[in-house]
Amino acid sequence: MFPFLRLGPFIIPMASLALLAGLWAALPLIEREAARLKINSSTLSNVIFYSLLAGLIGARLGYALEFPAIYSSNPLSLLALTPTTLSPSAGFVVGLITLVIFVQRKQLPIRATLDSIAPGLALFMVFVGLAHILSGDAYGAPTSIPWAIRLWNEYRHPSQFYETFIALTVFLVIRERFPKPEGAGLNFLLTIALFSASRVFLETFRGDSVFWPGGFREAQVIALVIMAISLYWMKKWMNLDSSPSTEGSRSITE
Repeated sequence: MFPFLRLGPFIIPMASLALLAGLWAALPLIEREAARLKINSSTLSNVIFYSLLAGLIGARLGYALEFPAIYSSNPLSLLALTPTTLSPSAGFVVGLITLVIFVQRKQLPIRATLDSIAPGLALFMVFVGLAHILSGDAYGAPTSIPWAIRLWNEYRHPSQFYETFIALTVFLVIRERFPKPEGAGLNFLLTIALFSASRVFLETFRGDSVFWPGGFREAQVIALVIMAISLYWMKKWMNLDSSPSTEGSRSITE
């Protein structure tokens, strides 16, 4: 693990650098996909910026609500640029709601806009895995398997490497634009469903899970709910696209 890079008097957190690199790589991919789907890429870039900002604020507030004791004595620490004190689920929900609101206000086609974001989002998740490798966060449970890594005074599952490999696999799948028709929002929903399923799987190897009463892992429950919602809307939109009225309207338009 390589959490920090020292450059003279400066200390650079490598996880934050990896996340910034992920945004740098993902945004051009989103813009190219938006142009291919005939969406105004500059407008979409502004929408994504505000959604990311809202998601970041939501992730920090979500973490503060989950661990209020950390901030009760020093509320100004909410402003600290620490990527480990974020709630990914809260940030995702707030960011997605903000995205939908701005897409409607800018009168962008919601389903095509979501599909244009899908490959960039999938690529960004690869860099999230790399950030965890660098920082040592999202660490695995103790194990005696031959490929265990030494971390935090224990031999553990290399869960960060599992995460990165699965994210790369999901990105390669999403890049092929498997669900048809394109621009129908199905690629985005598939992205969310696949990453939710991967979180359910990966959580079994994690050593930092938050447990609910009954032994349920918080992240698994949330991921299962998100995956179910994604699959429901995939089925709904696929049925909508295959309905006779939709096919008729398409033929008239074409």
